[in-house]
Amino acid sequence: MSLSGRTALVTGGGSGLGAAIAAHLTAAGARVVVTGRRAEPLREVAGRLGARAEVCDVADPAAVDALAARLADEEVSILVNNAGVAGPVAPLTEITPDEWDEVFAVNVRGTYLVCRAFLPPMVARGDGDVINLASVSGKRPLARRTPYCASKMAVLGLTSTLAFEVGPAGVRVNALSPGPVEGDRMDRNFRLEAERTATSVDEARAAFVGRAALGRMITADEVGAAIVAMLAMPGMSGADVDLSAGMVA
Repeated sequence: MSLSGRTALVTGGGSGLGAAIAAHLTAAGARVVVTGRRAEPLREVAGRLGARAEVCDVADPAAVDALAARLADEEVSILVNNAGVAGPVAPLTEITPDEWDEVFAVNVRGTYLVCRAFLPPMVARGDGDVINLASVSGKRPLARRTPYCASKMAVLGLTSTLAFEVGPAGVRVNALSPGPVEGDRMDRNFRLEAERTATSVDEARAAFVGRAALGRMITADEVGAAIVAMLAMPGMSGADVDLSAGMVA
């Protein structure tokens, strides 16, 4: 589909999923703004895609409000809340309050703050799309990942409720729940799991991907393509789209 004439804001857009999402939105014709906490990777992504880079900590209300003011003339009509942190990999009793709060500050508070700042113009115009990045980990138990799982459960609740708040104005709100994505983050998790279980990294990986119907993880490009596909469905709102290669347990 063509997104020509529309402006998309992608949080956490300087690397990984955010960069892939920005690339697919750009390829579909959207003008893209990538935002995140680190200027250098944002500039690299923006330069490669012809996008706009804006530094912003989504957990900081003043920073988010300032970003909305800087982008007021852009008429952002696509908002992709991708910014997130994985948090600690440990039993709940070994997780500090600061570690817990950091996960919720970015994954939940950040999503709320960005929606709060950018939804009013969409509602006023009577059109717009919000896609919140949740996770299959928000729908099934994952031992030693309690803060992350709980934060993604919160994102799903925020999404379904917000869809009913702004739906009458013509604004769509959906969630995309990716499964594990190939990349550095999962490689780190496999190393940690191998250490914990006294197995090899290859064995830890094989045991993990064996729980997916397709026997593999997904890729960042698949996530980017899914975002564009969701934007081609104007009748969809309040939905949670699973993109996990069939990760069921």
